[in-house]
Amino acid sequence: MAVQPAPSPLQGSIPPPHPGLTPNEMLRRAEAMRPALRERQVACEAIGRLPENTNQDFLDAGFYRILQPRRFGGYEFELVDFIRVMTEVSRGCPESGWVLALTAGHPAAFISGFLEEAQREAYGETGDCRAPGVAKPRGIAIPVPGGYRIKGMWDYCSGCDVATHFLGGMMALDPQTQKPRAYVYVLLDRKDFSIVDNWDVIGMQGTGSRRVVVEEMTLPSHRVLEVCDAELKVWFTQPGHSLYENLLYHGPLLTLLMCELVSVAVGAARGALDVYEQSLRERKSIIPPFTPFHESPDFQHLFGDMQGLIDAAEAISLQMASGYMELARRVRAEGMESTAEVQRRFIRVGQQALDLSGQAVDTIFRTSRTLAAKKTAMLGRYFRNMAVIRTHGFAQTHQTSTNAGRLRFGLPPLGPV
Repeated sequence: MAVQPAPSPLQGSIPPPHPGLTPNEMLRRAEAMRPALRERQVACEAIGRLPENTNQDFLDAGFYRILQPRRFGGYEFELVDFIRVMTEVSRGCPESGWVLALTAGHPAAFISGFLEEAQREAYGETGDCRAPGVAKPRGIAIPVPGGYRIKGMWDYCSGCDVATHFLGGMMALDPQTQKPRAYVYVLLDRKDFSIVDNWDVIGMQGTGSRRVVVEEMTLPSHRVLEVCDAELKVWFTQPGHSLYENLLYHGPLLTLLMCELVSVAVGAARGALDVYEQSLRERKSIIPPFTPFHESPDFQHLFGDMQGLIDAAEAISLQMASGYMELARRVRAEGMESTAEVQRRFIRVGQQALDLSGQAVDTIFRTSRTLAAKKTAMLGRYFRNMAVIRTHGFAQTHQTSTNAGRLRFGLPPLGPV
């Protein structure tokens, strides 16, 4: 078992629900939950959000707190432990795993950058903080005495139905010129936003990725985090990071988000392979001599091939954990600008794991014949979910490859990914 970082003097303000919980025990809890998550896939898709009993199971198991700082009631486990748990949950239900990964990863990715006052308010007295977010700047923030006047709406907020808070990307305007001055995140309480049900897609319906709306309001300055300049090129030092010695809270934001996505994709592929294996064991050829599929060399080859693709994707995902920590070390020592090319290469590696997972699920679906195409087929659900996962902006390899190449040749990137 990996050695956990020694507690810093700042830790311990809020005890976690189960102080003696270990990463191995948390993973065991995720594995034990897999059958129930599979059984709830239909309900999750039908209601278009994380079922309340699943949300409660995640709360009881401590999953939302896996990367949450210890001083604020979290377990502060290592990133590799997070990836393993998210993969296992997504193996049971990719939609539930998506909500969990994008919510449980945010304490390290986003909230840790805010001023201590904002973090204390978010975690409250118990440490229960579930803050999904949307990175695209879909609102404006104008400086006013004591804070910012904000307003905005964000589509695709996965997990907003079970949120205690919301993180939204905005453009902060210059009060004189009204031109964008900086890209910021705002940290909002649940009472500050409403939800519009506009999520209607062919897969990942159960993520509840609905629109979040914030009417015009004034937000205190400590609830607004300036991330970078308005052109998304110059990244600012985040003040909250000074609270932590653990490198987990010092890495580049986008690379940690990539770890969230990859863990879900690998888990979804592993789940599809589980269903495929069961099908091969149960089905037979429809023509004499009625050979069981699992005894057919063709299907044996297909299964071994797809298992290899998924094993490779999982190996990449686990290696990303140490790669992220090395990136965090360099960022802390040298600054964000020095790692611009390395960050794109890191993201591109993650995209490769996404592609391998997607290729495996595509082949599994195709070779399962028409049985997998039934509307009620579980394998069809894995296929639809993976198809939607691969539409995410972070999964678009051409953008990242271009930017990695440009940086290698001394040219500025064309975007943040």
